[in-house]
Amino acid sequence: MSGNPFNTEKTLQFQEETLTYHSLAELENQGYEIDSLPFSIRILLENVLRNFDGFSVTKEHIETLLNWKPEASEKDIPYKPARVLMQDFTGVPAVVDIAALRAEVSRKGKDPNKINPLIPVDLVVDHSVQVDFFGTNYSYKRNMEEEYKRNQERYQFLKWAQQSFDNFSVVPPGMGICHQVNLEYFSKGVVARDGQVFPDTLVGTDSHTPMVNGIGVVAWGVGGIEAEAALLGQPIYFIMPQVVGLKLTGKLPLGSTATDLVLNIAHLLRKHGVVGKFVEVFGPGLDHLSVPDRATIGNMSPEFGCTVTYFPIDDKTLDYMRETNRDEDQIALVETYCKTNKLWRQDEAKIEYSTVLELDVSSIQPTVAGPKRPQDKIELKDFKTKFIDLLDESFGREYIDPENRKLEQSLDRWKAEGGNQPVPKAHSQRPDTEIEADKNKLRTVWITRGPDKFMLSDGSVAIAAITSCTNTSNPFVMIGAGLVARKAREHGIDVKPWVKTSLAPGSKVVTDYLEKADLMKDLEALQFHLVGYGCTSCIGNSGPLPPQIAKAVDEYDLVVASVLSGNRNFEARVHPQVKMNFLMSPMLVVAYAIAGRVDIDLVNDPISYDKNQEPVYLKDIWPSNDEINDILSKVLSPGDFDKNYGEIFAGNEIWRNLDIPKDKVYQWDENSTYIKEIPFFRDISEKPKPFQNIENARALLVLGDSITTDHISPAGAFSEDSAAGQYLLEKGVEKEAFNSYGSRRGNDEVMVRGTFANVRINNKLAEKEGGYTRYLPSGEEMTVFEASEKYKENDTPLLVLAGKEYGSGSSRDWAAKGTFLLGIKCVLAESYERIHRSNLVGLGVLPLQYKEGETAETLGLSGKETFSVTGISEGLQPQKELKVVAESEKGDKTEFNVIARLDSDIEIAYYQNEGILQYVLRQFLENEK
Repeated sequence: MSGNPFNTEKTLQFQEETLTYHSLAELENQGYEIDSLPFSIRILLENVLRNFDGFSVTKEHIETLLNWKPEASEKDIPYKPARVLMQDFTGVPAVVDIAALRAEVSRKGKDPNKINPLIPVDLVVDHSVQVDFFGTNYSYKRNMEEEYKRNQERYQFLKWAQQSFDNFSVVPPGMGICHQVNLEYFSKGVVARDGQVFPDTLVGTDSHTPMVNGIGVVAWGVGGIEAEAALLGQPIYFIMPQVVGLKLTGKLPLGSTATDLVLNIAHLLRKHGVVGKFVEVFGPGLDHLSVPDRATIGNMSPEFGCTVTYFPIDDKTLDYMRETNRDEDQIALVETYCKTNKLWRQDEAKIEYSTVLELDVSSIQPTVAGPKRPQDKIELKDFKTKFIDLLDESFGREYIDPENRKLEQSLDRWKAEGGNQPVPKAHSQRPDTEIEADKNKLRTVWITRGPDKFMLSDGSVAIAAITSCTNTSNPFVMIGAGLVARKAREHGIDVKPWVKTSLAPGSKVVTDYLEKADLMKDLEALQFHLVGYGCTSCIGNSGPLPPQIAKAVDEYDLVVASVLSGNRNFEARVHPQVKMNFLMSPMLVVAYAIAGRVDIDLVNDPISYDKNQEPVYLKDIWPSNDEINDILSKVLSPGDFDKNYGEIFAGNEIWRNLDIPKDKVYQWDENSTYIKEIPFFRDISEKPKPFQNIENARALLVLGDSITTDHISPAGAFSEDSAAGQYLLEKGVEKEAFNSYGSRRGNDEVMVRGTFANVRINNKLAEKEGGYTRYLPSGEEMTVFEASEKYKENDTPLLVLAGKEYGSGSSRDWAAKGTFLLGIKCVLAESYERIHRSNLVGLGVLPLQYKEGETAETLGLSGKETFSVTGISEGLQPQKELKVVAESEKGDKTEFNVIARLDSDIEIAYYQNEGILQYVLRQFLENEK
């Protein structure tokens, strides 16, 4: 079959070079209505035209996209990205998998050197730095030293991979966050490769990959499994998406930022429902948004629930490319190709969207979001009132206004200091135990730290972190944060002593322009010292709270808060001791660090008092747009990008001196607790097993709605009492050397023990909160891992029952890998988030979905039944209905049908092979015969 079935291959003369491309204009000439297609669909169409092979990408796929309609369809389409982006948490296990593939190929007598990425892969080490040291000039240096001390083995492994694999580059630690580096450096807009020119596209092993949608690049987050398949030449298949048009009008008013805008968009789109859909932004309001503003919005696509939030290429895109030191020839190629091939932003009125939502940008007010979901927006003016409601709703505590706390504070202080202070008269007749006995009041405790004494209470800010690619990539809000700090210094006010502050930019360019603006000294004066270039608090690497704070939080069960300029605030993510987490702009992070608490009306009440006890208000320290833009015009320079990205792969002296093996097949160390060969591929059969029904399965967990991959996948620190902690102790690892789950993703023994072990997960089968379940045959309560091991002894298959939006959150492959390794054969949920459903399929776990209107509750399921799923052994087709029989302990049977969420033929093949990589390996072995 011809590789050009629609005769779209044309030539583009660019300067001295003749490049081939697939012309969308030619399709328009053939009578297809290309101008009515959203730009993101046009890019997918170009992708299938160029990658057509008649097998994995067929003529039917092309026709499906050519005939895209606003209501979309249930047909699957392939996507072959131009490149892959990885961060180290998901990158290490991906490299472990590729190295394990090489090992098995070698064992089977084939050439292991043929196992390489087939497209460029860029891995940025950004998820491992932890905020152990803060508030000092040495914080950055000491945190980097600790990072290498903890992760040397992992970094040696990554450096080995860079030397061993073709098409694989590693950005060493301390250089930036992958998404900001991707935006500022890796993204080309348009790619010229092997004589062809085509749109720059990618997938990334982090859900915030859509940040580069802001520079006109179609990209989204996938699990490590899908990314590995893509880099090995497999298309990624997904259902034809609807495209929601987001029409922006107006411009941001004074006092509001791109952060406020994105938090409002998160609320709007979540309310509308965009899971599994594309969002494309258009309208006159777009003319007022810079690429960093657009990228701020694109970054939070997973918080909206959509796949991408796409911004077509226009003059603003080219301006940003010049500002960030892109080559002028590359910029010219982007403009020429996009204007030639109907990918330049114009004729928006002709485009048909599935739905159009409108947002007047001029209506945006200062906003925060929380306390545990990014879409739960709270306007700043309502924050105090909302906090009071949340304290009552979530923790059953009566709020006491700060002005009325004084008597309570003085009694607590008297007690804390041993009773040597006079007892306030109002309390002289009250027993000391009265406050202690009243469990439902807002709690306060006095803390002595050196010469300082201060009060900590519910609502106190424990962590204030300027972090995350979402906002640190945006110079406007970063300069704004520096100016807030400067004005606070001028007014003689400071951050409160109980607040753990940190500054973790997404690239070294940020510190360069802050230094040039002379704002670093102002941020440092308020203890926002540089702690590292990485995700830090946003990924759960906040580091420990100061000992006195941590002790008070635990002993008094205080509900303290974090404020961060991040994108994720799910339960226990930022810090396990911090129960409320609020997203906001870097400027507001500084403000709340000064206030020291979130139960304050920053719009009307003083943020603090100066040395003369004169009130200082937020408006007194808030910079104007003109002030920010004036500094931006003076300090932003392409030279900063040239300097920093010119040395991005070099790393520091520690990286350069890392010793690495020279073998092409990795030599696994049996004693390693970081890097271990994953058992998926060892002694794999040449052919997959036939389909089998699931018989007499037991529920390992029964869960509610909105179970995120943070609940499922191991993340953050873990204790010596956990199953993972016990394993490491048995291996001779001291508790101080545990590091984090993320750093140990290359060891399946650690990770499987941490799956479903989140301290905030609520399994309806267990009494305890956290990673516990009930081993149903005996009724004994134990850890999820321990129960799975006991079930394995009896060859009992397992399943999970869940509610709506199962698997929302980050694109964590270990949420699926751990599920598979626990022996879970299927998940039965009301609905799935896109990435996790795909990852389950990629690991050979069957995602089942209740039929419309049915739930565990309506069917009367407790989870204590024995479950059998039939209809699999006869063969599968996409979204086949299967029969489930649930038999209760008394022998009563409940029968119902469910939908097998295998959405395409290729997913059925992946499921039968027990995963994508097993499928790829068997294909390779077949071709090497």
